[in-house]
Amino acid sequence: MKQKNRVAATTNWPLTILLIVGCLTVIFPLYMTIIIAFKKPSEMTNDIAGLLSLPKTWSLENFAEAMRVTDFWHSLGYSVMITIVTVVLAILIHSLAGYAIGRSMAKSRFYKVSYLYIVSGMFVPFAILMMPLVKQTAQMGVDNWFGVILCYLVFYMPMNVMLYTGYLKNIPIALEEAAFVDGATTWQTYWKVIFPIMSPMHATVAVLTALGTWNDVMTPLVIMSGTGANTLPLAQLTFQTQFGTNYNLAFASYLLALLPILVFYLICQKQIINGVVNGAVK
Repeated sequence: MKQKNRVAATTNWPLTILLIVGCLTVIFPLYMTIIIAFKKPSEMTNDIAGLLSLPKTWSLENFAEAMRVTDFWHSLGYSVMITIVTVVLAILIHSLAGYAIGRSMAKSRFYKVSYLYIVSGMFVPFAILMMPLVKQTAQMGVDNWFGVILCYLVFYMPMNVMLYTGYLKNIPIALEEAAFVDGATTWQTYWKVIFPIMSPMHATVAVLTALGTWNDVMTPLVIMSGTGANTLPLAQLTFQTQFGTNYNLAFASYLLALLPILVFYLICQKQIINGVVNGAVK
C-alpha cells in the first residue's frame, strides 16, 4: 500500500506543476490589469519592480475617465443588445437546425452533406470573408448593428450545430416516439419535449456565443464603422494611437467590460461543462 501511495504521489507531481503553471498564466495578467487600472500615469515606470508594485493610492479616477472617453453607457447598451439578440436567435435557430440534421443524418444523405457543409465553415478564416461582407452588408443596407447580428449568427452556426447534433445523440428517440403516439406533431415534440431537455447545451451555446460576440472587435469595426455606434471593444480602440497606448485608462475600461460577461458566465457555469462534454460525443 505504501508503494502504491508513493507511485500515486510521484505521478501527481507533473499534473500539480502543470496546474500551478496554468494558474499563474491566468492570475498574473489579471493581477497586472487590476493594479495598472488603479495606478496613476505618474506611477508607471520602466523598471519591473515599480511595474509590479501595488498602487500608492487606490483611486477610481481611471474608471471614471475611461467611462467618459468610451461613452460607456451607450457603448455598453450596443454591446448588451447585440449580445442578447445574437444569443437568443442562436439558441432558437441553431438548435432547430441541429435537431433537423441530427435526427435525419442517418436516414438522408442530404442532411449528412448539409451537416458537413455547415461544419466546414469553422475552417474559413475571417480575413477571407471580411471584404466581401463589407460590400454585401453595404449593398443590402444592413451595415449597422443588425448586419453585425446576422454575421454572428452565420459565424457561430458551425460550432453550435455541431454541439447540438452531438448532444441529440444522448437523447433517446423513444421520447419522441412516445410523443407521436400521444398525438403530438413534430413541431410540438421539439418545443415541448426536446428543447427543454437540451437546457445544458443551451447554456453552453449561450456562454460560447456570448463570449465571442462580447469580445469581438473586427466584425463591428468593418461593418459599423462610420455609423456613430460603438460596442465596448470598438470604443476601447480610442486608447490606442500611433503615438502610444494609455494603459491606465485602457485596463480600467477592460475591467469594466469584463464584469457583465463574467457575471453571465458564473450564472451558467454549472451547466456549461456538462453541455460541452455531451455535445462532443459523435
